[in-house]
Amino acid sequence: MLGAVIGDIVGSRFEWQNIKNKEFALFAPSCSITDDSVMTLAVAQAILDCEGGREDLGASAVRRMQNFGRRWARGCYGGSFARWLMSDEPRPYGSYGNGAAMRVSACAWAASSLDEALDMARRVTAVTHDHPEGLKGAAAITAAIWLAREGEDRAALRSFLERHFYRLDFTLDQIRPNYGFDMSCQGSVPQALTAFLESTDFEDALRNAVSLGGDSDTIAAIAGSVAEAFYGIPRALRVEALACLDDALKTVVDDFEARFPARILD
Repeated sequence: MLGAVIGDIVGSRFEWQNIKNKEFALFAPSCSITDDSVMTLAVAQAILDCEGGREDLGASAVRRMQNFGRRWARGCYGGSFARWLMSDEPRPYGSYGNGAAMRVSACAWAASSLDEALDMARRVTAVTHDHPEGLKGAAAITAAIWLAREGEDRAALRSFLERHFYRLDFTLDQIRPNYGFDMSCQGSVPQALTAFLESTDFEDALRNAVSLGGDSDTIAAIAGSVAEAFYGIPRALRVEALACLDDALKTVVDDFEARFPARILD
């Protein structure tokens, strides 16, 4: 789950000032959390609130996303989601934005089976992103994380994702020159998955994602969430990222990882 937060922080300074190469410092004074980190942690807290149950997960996700969104990263949210955050009667609004995919990683860590993970992802996604492409993006990332946690190799992950979700018949080098800002799941989730699939380690997945340009923080958050499950997170990067969170958000990370241990590399 923290892999998404790290990707968000690393990509945050490049969202509106894209860089089309991999040669950059991962962390800089201008790095910060955005809505991607906040919503990822809101979903994680919603899962903790439900204590392993699924029936109330959708309602819990609504409460936590509204609560967290009103408190943190204000000004980072898209117009439709910002209105949803402030609504007294929040309803799904047919979104297929990549927010569906960037916030869902905790589901794959908390579930005891792939089917359970996908059901949890659907419940936390459909409260806003009920368009088929939004649900598909969330499901693809959840499945990738779950299978990576189970030890599937890169070839098996690619095969599963192509059979069930997206064509991944391109390379980063092929699309990088002309790839631009795209907030849709269908226009950024395959790219984020390819950033992971072409990577050599966790850090390289983030560098791949940022090097594409476009919606850098979200693409890096998505790639980072899968890379965490596949490689684990280097302890030094974890320390850097946690320094960007306030005490309340750090507590969410600590509580979630106490229940669902992360893979940390020394």
